[in-house]
Amino acid sequence: MKQFVTEESFWNLFPDASIGIVVAHNMKPTDEVTPEDAAAIAKALAEANGKADQHLESNTISQNEVVAVWRDAYQKFKTKKGARCSIENLLKRVLKGNPVGSITPSVDIYNTVSLAYALPVGGEDIDAMDGDIRLGITEGGDAFRPLGEDEDAPTLEGELCYFDNAGAICRCWNWRDGERTALTDESKKAFLIIESVDPARSDDLAAATDQLADMVERYLGADIFAKEIITRDNPTMVIDE
Repeated sequence: MKQFVTEESFWNLFPDASIGIVVAHNMKPTDEVTPEDAAAIAKALAEANGKADQHLESNTISQNEVVAVWRDAYQKFKTKKGARCSIENLLKRVLKGNPVGSITPSVDIYNTVSLAYALPVGGEDIDAMDGDIRLGITEGGDAFRPLGEDEDAPTLEGELCYFDNAGAICRCWNWRDGERTALTDESKKAFLIIESVDPARSDDLAAATDQLADMVERYLGADIFAKEIITRDNPTMVIDE
């Protein structure tokens, strides 16, 4: 059995945070996704790139509320210089007229939801995890190979990250994914995460979580093993038997 565990060190920093989790099992590999479903995912991603404009009231990325709340959040723990929340990176591309493009169907789906709701969304391959996945403040030195890089970049002392028994999974909370557990064209089990630090957006978080589950079920043929909103009062869930 594998679990997702949010540690007290996380809640001490963000007592009002909420995390939407979708656990998808038995996803189709990319080569089994029908052309019709692939086209539907591509269309949804393109539409989400357009919808993202509604969240951008200023051409200065940091002055948009959906980004500003994350700039504030990143001041509460140790980060690598220049690290930014994933949604800021996506919205910055939209602002510059450089739409987020296709990667793999599962990633395209979570980027679609992220852009549509202006919330950070990520995903990891459950089969590649070593034991439980945890979210908390680390003592530093956790093994980590950034996605697409050739050199290791271990965590810093006091950094907030997702980690398992083998090291970090995503650094600086939701800044940078690692190579080891990244979703691929062959991934069958996905742990999908949507984070919110703004209690006023609880309805958006719930709707985004529902859409994420619906899309992976509809287009990737996944079985939804679990779908929950993690809070301080509900800090742990089972993600695999």
